[in-house]
Amino acid sequence: MTQATQTIDKTNELKRSMITIRDLAGDEETLQRYNNIKKLNIRSSIYDVTNKCNLRCTGCFFYSSEQDKVASDETDLGKLEDFVLGEKARGVNNAILIGGEPTLFLDRIEVFYKHLPTFCATNGLIKVPRDRFPDMMIGISLWGNDEHEEKLRGKKTFSISLKHYEGDDKVYYLYTITPNNLDVIEEITIKIKNAGLKIHYQLYSNDEDVSGFDWTDEEKEMVKDKMDEMLDKYPETVVSTKYYHQVLVDNEMLGRKWGWNECPSVSLDWDDRDPQPKRLIGFQSFASDLKTIHRCCTSDTRECDSCNDGAAKMSWIMTNKREHMKSPEDFRNWLEVTEMFAKLYQYVPW
Repeated sequence: MTQATQTIDKTNELKRSMITIRDLAGDEETLQRYNNIKKLNIRSSIYDVTNKCNLRCTGCFFYSSEQDKVASDETDLGKLEDFVLGEKARGVNNAILIGGEPTLFLDRIEVFYKHLPTFCATNGLIKVPRDRFPDMMIGISLWGNDEHEEKLRGKKTFSISLKHYEGDDKVYYLYTITPNNLDVIEEITIKIKNAGLKIHYQLYSNDEDVSGFDWTDEEKEMVKDKMDEMLDKYPETVVSTKYYHQVLVDNEMLGRKWGWNECPSVSLDWDDRDPQPKRLIGFQSFASDLKTIHRCCTSDTRECDSCNDGAAKMSWIMTNKREHMKSPEDFRNWLEVTEMFAKLYQYVPW
């Protein structure tokens, strides 16, 4: 056999051993779902609209880490608009507005909304006027039923927000599961289903060392099973995947442990890690002065190893696309989580 023939044989063998996206997808429907996701190219950053809030929730990381004290609100709408246009030029196409409570300053929200696809995280006490923001995605923070909310937040915010947004197809609840509200997950999910809304789950991180709010391994297994059960029973209401539940609870993905060296949601200006992990392209988390940069998508002081943030775990999965290309199961897990993220920001429909 000549050297040329040997080279051709090795090339053909390599081609036969390479797995393609079509192979991983397994069918045309899954392949089309992948192609739809591939085109999105979502580039997110986070913005504190204000340091002010109309609640003081027990366990809120924003105030427990004193992120409200690192900067003062930028109140000049002209300067805000210049900033937003700069962010658009930087490639941001998903502005995630937090605080504080963003709805206290609808004029600031409107500046973002005018120029960028915008998502507003709110406690739901103030109704966002749909005539002013007809298609803005809204995520409502939720800490339990009215009894839990009154105890932890001082008001029965769940009932109030349900009345504000019943039937709104651009709204979902972000339910933070704690060791003390495990028993009402289904009650909450059913109420949200009956209101024609959606729910997405994440786990509480005990930044304030609130007594009774630390997770045990047994409780984490219980909550994973419960989230899986809710997804099976209410698939039209629960926006989630079982792989997301697994990674969220286990703090592990493809045999790798979660922590500072893995997190994709570290602000670009803070990211001096070497080697660099897979990260969100251009991601920054801005304080309310539009200049100060927070460390990451959550608290500047949180211990990374014990962070339970759901958005960070979603991003961890999504940015490690290539690592999920080794088997059809891994690929489908990656695709489902990426679709989930896109649905939560309405880049694809529910």
